[in-house]
Amino acid sequence: MKRRPPSPVSDDDTRLFREAIGEVRRFDPVEPPPATPKPEPYPHMLEADEAAVPAELLDMAFDPGVLEVGEELSYLRDGYPPKLLKQLKRGQFSVQDDIDLHQMNAAAAQATIADFLAEARHHGLRCVRIVHGKGLRSKASGPVLKVLTDRLLRRRDDVIAFASARPMQGGTGAVVVLLKA
Repeated sequence: MKRRPPSPVSDDDTRLFREAIGEVRRFDPVEPPPATPKPEPYPHMLEADEAAVPAELLDMAFDPGVLEVGEELSYLRDGYPPKLLKQLKRGQFSVQDDIDLHQMNAAAAQATIADFLAEARHHGLRCVRIVHGKGLRSKASGPVLKVLTDRLLRRRDDVIAFASARPMQGGTGAVVVLLKA
């Protein structure tokens, strides 16, 4: 159904309306009521996360303490002296760059490691650090990124050696990598 445009109001209609209504009094503008104050933000998710920690710790299928002791990564390519790996483990090489893989999935971490090592080689860096984490939230499968990092580094021709970082550099949650010059 089509709507018709409103017909213009004639002067007679306006006059009749004014006579029927009577005199009109204008209102003074009224101030709007004051806005109600917003409540202070409350960290509901922080509380929920903190409350979930004890249950998650009890639910772990592997012991994080075992990860810290005995789960060190180390590798030395054939043809290089064992002294080189010892020096790397003692922290005698200066770390020139590092990357953090936390919050990445395996595919993103794999691509990131490849890009990072290619960039390091391009800039002539000899020693880098990769922070893979300890895998404490990986449930029964164990540390995903740590295992991935170990596997990828062993396959690369440009990696001479790698070892878990010293405690002040991330411990078993990071690896220091020695690259070919």
